[in-house]
Amino acid sequence: MTKTFYNRFWRWHFYGALFITPLLITLTLSGIGYLFYTDVEKSAYKDLFFGNSQQSAPLTIDEGIQLAKEEYKDFTLTKVIILDNPYNTRLTMTDPNGDQKYVFLDENNQLVGSQNANYTFSNVMRNVHSSLFVGGTVVNYLVELAACWAIFLLLSGIYMTFKGRALKRRQNPTKRQRSLKWHALVGTIITVPLIIIIFTGLPWSAVMGNFIYTAAQENPSIGNPILKQQPPTSDMSEIPWATRKNDSPVSSGDHAGHTGHSNMADMDMYDNSETISIEYLMSKADEVQITKPYSIVYPSSEEGVFTVSKGSNTGITGLDVGPYEEVTNYFDQYNGQLLAKVNYEDYGILAKWFTWGIPLHEGHLFGWPNKIINLIVCLAFLLVIFWGFKTWLSRKKKNSLSAPPKLSGVSAGFLIFMIVLGIIMPLFGISLIVILIIELIMYMIKRGGGVQNNV
Repeated sequence: MTKTFYNRFWRWHFYGALFITPLLITLTLSGIGYLFYTDVEKSAYKDLFFGNSQQSAPLTIDEGIQLAKEEYKDFTLTKVIILDNPYNTRLTMTDPNGDQKYVFLDENNQLVGSQNANYTFSNVMRNVHSSLFVGGTVVNYLVELAACWAIFLLLSGIYMTFKGRALKRRQNPTKRQRSLKWHALVGTIITVPLIIIIFTGLPWSAVMGNFIYTAAQENPSIGNPILKQQPPTSDMSEIPWATRKNDSPVSSGDHAGHTGHSNMADMDMYDNSETISIEYLMSKADEVQITKPYSIVYPSSEEGVFTVSKGSNTGITGLDVGPYEEVTNYFDQYNGQLLAKVNYEDYGILAKWFTWGIPLHEGHLFGWPNKIINLIVCLAFLLVIFWGFKTWLSRKKKNSLSAPPKLSGVSAGFLIFMIVLGIIMPLFGISLIVILIIELIMYMIKRGGGVQNNV
């Protein structure tokens, strides 16, 4: 029975690795790139981040914003990111098609330059890591599926390592045995930290991410606090994960007391000359002791609000803060009154966990040591993949896949293990159902062919 259990794990481990390894390599390499995006961007975009305009006359921030609007007439300002010295102020401008441009203002609020948001280093690495730079629902599901199967590979590898003979000392080991030993040993060492890294990245995934966030929203005691607000009309990465989909309070004015929903296009094109100035809003932020860095998200409609937030997982160079500093503030767009405030202490345990988990995944929770640990785990994982394929190639026969032997029947222990994983990771469970359907179809085809031959 033990041997059957082992062989079943071996076969599924083999096929799982064979099909998802290209994805895992892509995700790991893009993850390594994303670990150091702040360091790369501070060097690559030094002139934009820290440089000065040729114009030295001091302007107010609203005058600087007006210059940007005149320079980029087809774009509408949607966000202002106020960073601490020595960073320049960054504006996010969006055109009617949803394309974004980042515009930088120096210490005098003069225009320094701009960049296409689609092709910044951080956004390219993030898009490759989350959606292979292709995007779309199917690709997002595929990326999440690869992460789920990676967890299965790690757990099944642990079982085979301790039940098999991979770590057994040998006097004259063959190349295959040496590769297998390193594959098993390093895989065992990185299993726990790699599972932590994978699970702390799942809040952004398609299926589990939505499930986690829905659970956090519907259960305020463990998730996010309930605010009677108008829902934000766009998914802003600058807004902390725990409040990025929270409803927002409604501003005073002609539409006070009413709530509505707007889409991204509505937000991009909304412009109201009656709203308060950014300089006045910043003074209101100072009054309630909101310190730099923070982002200002413009109202999405006439009854919308200014959202001023500090987040631990913004993906913006110079903008991240520690989890305890997270705060989301909602200001009336007409008079600057602070309407509502949600900070870390208001989060439930689930929201708090991911407020820590996401920066841990991204490698900036506790500075350089976090980056180095994540880097070592990622590099070790690439070596595990290398040794795994080297082990397979050393036993592979010519013109044959040399897969582990197919077994008849399924042990109860293996079945229970897979069901539990399928419940924990729904997309993994769905993939198991698909595999079973395919195997059933292949069995029926083979059986039908056998019947015809007998006839």
